[in-house]
Amino acid sequence: DVFLSNSKMAALFSTRPFSGRLLPLMVALLGLTCPAFSASADQDGGNNMQFPWDKMRLPRHVIPVHYDLLIHPNLTTLTFSGSAKIEITVTQQTSSVILHSKRLHITKAAIEAGGARSVQEVQVLEHQPFEQVALLAAEPLRPGHSYTVSIYYSANLSESFHGFYKSTYRTQNGELRVLASTQFEPTAARMAFPCFDEPAFKARFSIKIRREPKHLALSNMPVVKTVNITSWLVEDHFDTSVKMSTYLVAFIVSDFKSVSKITSHGIKISVYTVPDKINQAVYALDAAVKLLDFYEDYFSIPYPLPKQDLAAIPDFQSGAMENWGLTTYRESALLYDPEKSSASSKLWTTMIIAHELAHQWFGNLVTMEWWNDLWLNEGFAKFMEFVSVSVTHPELRVEDYFLGKCLDAMEVDALNSSHPVSTPVEDPAQILEMFDDVSYEKGSCILNMLRDYMTAGVFKAGLVQYLQKYSYQNTKNEDLWNSMTNICPTVDTDENELQGGNFCRRNQLSSSSAHWTKRETLDVRAMMNTWTLQKGFPLVTVTVRGKNVHLQQEHYMKGVDSPSSTEYLWHIPLTYITSKSDTVQRFLMTTKTDVLILQEEVEWIKFNVGMNGYYIVHYEDDGWDHLISLLKENHTVISSNDRASLINNVFQLVRIRKLSISKAFDLTLYLKHETHIMPVFQGMNELIPIYKLMERRDMDDTANQLKVTFNLFKDLIDKQSWNDEGSVSERMLKHSLLLFACVRGYQPCVDKAQEYFMKWQKSNGTLSLPTDVKTAVYAIGAQTSEGWDFLFSKYRLHSFNLEKHKIELALSLSRNNDKLQWLMDQGLHGDIIKTQDLPHIILFVARNPSGYHLAWTFLKKNWEELVEKFELGSHSIADIITGVTNQYSTRLQLAEVKEFFNSLEEKSSQLRCVQQAIETIEDNIQWMDRNFEKVKKWLQNKKL
Repeated sequence: DVFLSNSKMAALFSTRPFSGRLLPLMVALLGLTCPAFSASADQDGGNNMQFPWDKMRLPRHVIPVHYDLLIHPNLTTLTFSGSAKIEITVTQQTSSVILHSKRLHITKAAIEAGGARSVQEVQVLEHQPFEQVALLAAEPLRPGHSYTVSIYYSANLSESFHGFYKSTYRTQNGELRVLASTQFEPTAARMAFPCFDEPAFKARFSIKIRREPKHLALSNMPVVKTVNITSWLVEDHFDTSVKMSTYLVAFIVSDFKSVSKITSHGIKISVYTVPDKINQAVYALDAAVKLLDFYEDYFSIPYPLPKQDLAAIPDFQSGAMENWGLTTYRESALLYDPEKSSASSKLWTTMIIAHELAHQWFGNLVTMEWWNDLWLNEGFAKFMEFVSVSVTHPELRVEDYFLGKCLDAMEVDALNSSHPVSTPVEDPAQILEMFDDVSYEKGSCILNMLRDYMTAGVFKAGLVQYLQKYSYQNTKNEDLWNSMTNICPTVDTDENELQGGNFCRRNQLSSSSAHWTKRETLDVRAMMNTWTLQKGFPLVTVTVRGKNVHLQQEHYMKGVDSPSSTEYLWHIPLTYITSKSDTVQRFLMTTKTDVLILQEEVEWIKFNVGMNGYYIVHYEDDGWDHLISLLKENHTVISSNDRASLINNVFQLVRIRKLSISKAFDLTLYLKHETHIMPVFQGMNELIPIYKLMERRDMDDTANQLKVTFNLFKDLIDKQSWNDEGSVSERMLKHSLLLFACVRGYQPCVDKAQEYFMKWQKSNGTLSLPTDVKTAVYAIGAQTSEGWDFLFSKYRLHSFNLEKHKIELALSLSRNNDKLQWLMDQGLHGDIIKTQDLPHIILFVARNPSGYHLAWTFLKKNWEELVEKFELGSHSIADIITGVTNQYSTRLQLAEVKEFFNSLEEKSSQLRCVQQAIETIEDNIQWMDRNFEKVKKWLQNKKL
């Protein structure tokens, strides 16, 4: 599952980048007699009978082997009926079968013994708090035997974005059309059919779908035959799937059209979209062909299905979903038009396809045993995006953006409310909360660090061994580390040799950059447990005394002046370069303190080269002064990632009082000469929130703060061309800089954007604007009431569907509160503005100085409805809560936020994102108390 992270995007104002009831007929077709029984939906089981199971997790002694599903949606009545025949094996005697079911009306159920053809009457009890049903058998089920459970049921299509849900779109002529699609991860397969809805209960699935002849049905496997049931009803029979988890099952009934190609390994790839948008599917198709071929070669494991479909769903909560053989996407994540789409859109589309196709191996073929190790799926898929796209699409230069992912993760991982990468979870809301920056971004960053530590060849060999060993199985954290330990690569052998005990070690004769100056053997498990089983990350303090470099590690945590968690210890693969040598030196630090001896004295030393390591560094004494001088005199001596990491680290150290804010500001002065995307973005990421904190406090004297954030980038802004020329990263930088300059009222930018907008408006929107400057032009145009209305009139047109995100951002920059309120209300209503876009509209309004109080009031007033739409614990809800509150910095705002969440039921008030929001406000209050006067003073002394 790819979620959409809105926080950084909004902060930068960048748009970068989640029937007729036929039961008697079914019964006859399936050759079953189904006795009547009493089904109760009472929470205690009904009929005064005790529900026979009291745990959230299902019992282990009933194991599903094969599901035979028949699903019949009615797109007119928005209901569906179904039957599930589940072949099970039993390992200990039991009188009940416990499985998952949510909002399904079970009408008949039976259990049939394998060989005897005897059908047992069963009674059905429901336990809604655990989303479970129990089938109570009159005769006990015996170990070692197989049985078939048959359940007949009906339900409404879901009105949310999970389960088997309704989606709609309008054709070019404005006609409203309905389709039905699925989103089961993590715990919503139970909303479409009764099942053993836990990832370790892998089984095969044979699916049949009934539909009208005008519709098309898709599922994980290809159709093997289609049967006419009546003149108005056909039934598609899909091939039996491979062994897989329930959350990967998928089916869609729609009127989509497709384009297809065959990969060099013979797999049929198709992209499905609503008919009017099929011409925007070509880029995704070509990218998917390249990427699937890459993964088959990289993993040395053939893709096991005959086809891979990619479907763009008009209503979709996250970014995309990796259902095996039928990946689903939000339209903006899959569709691309070379004439109209931005550079960031091309990057984002390619990365998301790469993520979902990586899951076909990491996640689908080998699956985590339980959701506590979700990172084994998501961290890997996020990491593989960069590995694959850097090879298949080198022109996108994805390596430029990896660092940003790690810094995003560190922002939440520095809070006390963070969690270890691998962390216990039980109920559905807790499981949903695992789909966060720690599982995805931190997961990928620690894998990148491990690859850097082991070398790419050894690392890849370990991955392949892991995938081959555990194909069609479920794994835990330690299974991965064990696969990584006894490894010798098939490549890079000249750099490695086999040591005693089957360890691979860098050859001591090779260059100093190739071996670690500490341990002889690589104990991957011991090292990686320190990164996955404890939360947070280390701060390494470096003190240079002549040739001796003294090192100390501690747990970095915001808002805590004294590091309380002294028991935290990491195995840190340190890397460094110095003023005397740009050869990367390596040193594995496994103790609280250590000393490193250099060959000669140096002027400066920079640790965490390229920020490949998931840690930050503090340089004691005059260490920072030397680095600040280096940046001032010749910043290109170190890489752009090293420069970006210094900007990040210096501001993190201000937060825990290790450095003064004036020191951090001194470092940013070099940005006047910076041109590379990562350091510029990082500078903006640090400085804009400081400006906004001041703004939220309604401090009138904001002109000075503006100069800090603005004058540093002025020269670079002036150099930007108002066209679509340049590399992808140059174009993304241009897009963000021009938007930033226009929104901040930089007159040359405003004048140019106004001129463009007037011409565009005069042409009635037919004038072709350069894609990279559109958002800036729209943002300025939307500042007048007339411009806003004109822009909104275009938003509703089919021809502007690829511009919707840009226009939403521009509309939400209005200073008119009524318009801002109306935007959010429309997003909730879901007709003109799709509800899937509501979370980022709320965030855009929250970033607007005129709208931040409206966003908070909207959240409070519509809390129940937001939870109903997006689910408690989801990334969407977390984004809204943290995005609306993360620039609050007064005690009054803190009290208000606490009061609201304390007034909700415990499940809501205990959400991790609520704790994160409260901690962030507390941290902001401390920051302002300590630094506001210092900022003012620094500004007075430095005339930028």
